[in-house]
Amino acid sequence: MLPILIIFCLLVGIVAAVAVMKTLKQRRRAKLRSIPAPDSWLKILHKTLPMVDKLSIAEKKRIAGYMKVFLAEKHFEGCGGLEVTEEMKVTVAAQACMLLLGREDKVYPRLKTILLYPHTYTDGEQARLGESWNSGVVVLSWNSVVGGARNFADGHNVTFHEFAHQLDQESGAADGAPILGDRSAYSTWAHVFGDEYKHLVDTTNHGRKSTMDQYGATNPAEFFAVATETFFEKPRQMKEKHPELYEELQQYYKLDPLQWI
Repeated sequence: MLPILIIFCLLVGIVAAVAVMKTLKQRRRAKLRSIPAPDSWLKILHKTLPMVDKLSIAEKKRIAGYMKVFLAEKHFEGCGGLEVTEEMKVTVAAQACMLLLGREDKVYPRLKTILLYPHTYTDGEQARLGESWNSGVVVLSWNSVVGGARNFADGHNVTFHEFAHQLDQESGAADGAPILGDRSAYSTWAHVFGDEYKHLVDTTNHGRKSTMDQYGATNPAEFFAVATETFFEKPRQMKEKHPELYEELQQYYKLDPLQWI
């Protein structure tokens, strides 16, 4: 009887400790959000991510709150001789947190580290602009980050792409089906995304043009990431040509990028 009692007490202690740690983390994040963002951030983003200027005052405040948590909890590391600067951290964080802007979300809970290369790098087999690892790492090419941030209408944004993978990977391996709020939402998501993915594969195989980058035809996970890029950067075209897909992404991200055009 005594061993069972000891095990029970240990379990209660573990549960209590986890609850206390969660509460402390929530308080720390609330405190971070309450601290005014540095003036340097707006100056940096005005130069590297002009899109931020189109956000409402409330949206700017919200994204700054997410950014403060992101920058406090995630580690940046330069690769290939790159020295990471405040401008790099702020530019990446702002784009990553734009995906959270309309959501009551945790700030990429599985993500630990962002690796930054100065330019396109190789994984030993092929050149890459970015990667998202299931182990809590995002890898980005800085010149691709800058290019995607400044040109906000071409449907190509490596930061959006890789952080969409991070959202997808919160439920496990990336499969194109991130965590949705309601269980019933998965059926509609699977139907719409399945049909749209097949359509892009068919379009790609026949050499026809598409609103979305053909890389999305690689697999469902890449389709979700590419669809996210298109949703944020080419909302008018996506809504016109892929209305059901646009609606699904609008419900998932809980915002409408058309308001920023």
